[in-house]
Amino acid sequence: MKFLVLLLVAFVLYLISRSYKTEKFVNINLKVKDRYTGDLMHHEAGLLVALMAKVAKADGQVSELEAQVLQHTFSDISSHFENQEEIREKLKEIFSKEKDSFDNTVDVCNKLYKLTSNDYTKRVKVLEYLLNLAFIDKDFSKTEEMIVEDIASALKIKQSDYENIVQNFKNFYANAAQNASKTLDEAYEILGINVQSDDKTIKNAYRALVKKYHPDIITGQGASQNIIDEATSKLQEINEAYQMIKESKK
Repeated sequence: MKFLVLLLVAFVLYLISRSYKTEKFVNINLKVKDRYTGDLMHHEAGLLVALMAKVAKADGQVSELEAQVLQHTFSDISSHFENQEEIREKLKEIFSKEKDSFDNTVDVCNKLYKLTSNDYTKRVKVLEYLLNLAFIDKDFSKTEEMIVEDIASALKIKQSDYENIVQNFKNFYANAAQNASKTLDEAYEILGINVQSDDKTIKNAYRALVKKYHPDIITGQGASQNIIDEATSKLQEINEAYQMIKESKK
C-alpha cells in the first residue's frame, strides 16, 4: 500500500541521517571535502556498499524500495567528497560487482572490522543499517537472515545485540502494517463502502462523491467561499482514500 511504502522509505531516510551519517567515516575530514582517489574497497564507504549489495541481492533480486535506499546512499556518501561524481560512479561499480558474489562476504567484513575495531558502536550501526535494508520490503527472508548473521558474526557483534536489533525491526514493521491497516479502514469509511466491495462499487462510490464535492459544481450552485473551501478539502480526502484503496488492490 502506498501509505506503508512511504512510511518505510521515510524511516530508512531517517535512519540514514540519524544512525550512520557518512560524514562519520574515519577517512572524511569534517571541515573540508576530501578527494579520495584510492581503492574504495579499502574505505568504509566502499565496504559498506559492498555489504549492502550482498544483503540487497540475498533473495535473488533488488526490490524497488531497496533500490531507492541504495540510490540515496550513493548520493549521501559521495556528497562528502570533492570528486563527488567519480566517487558515486565507483560506489555504483562496487555494488554492481559485489551483488553477484557472496563468497567474499567474510573478507569484506574483515576489512571493515580492521577499520572499525575500536568502534563497536559504529559496527552495530552498520548492522542496523543492513538489517533495515533487509526488512524494507517487509520480508526478512531466510537467505537475508543467513547473510546478515554471517556479517554480524564477522564484525564481532554480540549475539544479544543482534537479536535485539532484529526484534526491534520486527516490532516496527508489525506496527507500521497495523497502522496502515487502520488507515485503509478509514479510507473505506470515507468512500462509504467496505473491504468486501468490488471494483465497480468502489469506482461508483468514488465518482458519486467527486460529483458531490467537486469545487466547480459547488461554485455553480452559488455556494459561499467557505463552503467551496470545505468541499475542496473533502475532495482531496476522497482522492487520497481512493488512491489508497486502489494501491491495496494491486
